Amino acid sequence: MVTVRKADDRGHFDHGWLNTFHTFSFADYQDPTHMGFRVLRVINEDRVQAGRGFPAHGHRDMEILSYVLAGALEHKDSLGNGSIIRPGEVQRMSAGTGVTHSEFNPSVSETVHFLQIWFLPERRGLAPGYEQRAFAPDEMHNRLRLVASRHGRDGSVTIQQDVDVYATRPDAGAEVRYEVRPGRHLWVQAARGALRLNTHPLETGDGAAVSDESVVRLTGVREAEALVFDLP
Repeated sequence: MVTVRKADDRGHFDHGWLNTFHTFSFADYQDPTHMGFRVLRVINEDRVQAGRGFPAHGHRDMEILSYVLAGALEHKDSLGNGSIIRPGEVQRMSAGTGVTHSEFNPSVSETVHFLQIWFLPERRGLAPGYEQRAFAPDEMHNRLRLVASRHGRDGSVTIQQDVDVYATRPDAGAEVRYEVRPGRHLWVQAARGALRLNTHPLETGDGAAVSDESVVRLTGVREAEALVFDLP
């Protein structure tokens, strides 16, 4: 079964410096029918204007991924980490027992466009942690590239939950196939472009919950980028 969540049905706020879409309930957007999917709790699509950003704020007991689509995002946290994440890079922050961080657009002219993704951790009270990895474009071209996993397989970032996250950039007409293990569920997020999930069209910002399917096929319609979340 595939259930599509259209981009226009998401929560949306334009704060001037921040234009944000919420796939699931978050902050001032509350929808009891969309509180997450399995252990996937948040997918926010954010565009932050040049020279602006999120000031230092705290989190606890959440696994957080940042995935930049365009521009650059500067990260600082109370663990002493400081870095800039760009397209093709994945940042993982385990909030655990508590961490404070800020995210800022260091450009003087360009908007940064990124996805912020939260998962419920495997248990509460984990030690906070941070990690960032870069993935070459050809690793995602017409294939699935594992970018986050429970044990950091294949050079992916390590996430404290039984989750596999894949990135893919299929060309128009190219098909990427994924076999779903018994008892597992998928969320597919179209980050840009257009593709088909089996027979279901997905446009930029659309997402889809997948359950009780043994195989999914992602076919590029226009040059696309998507994330696939394999969830318990």
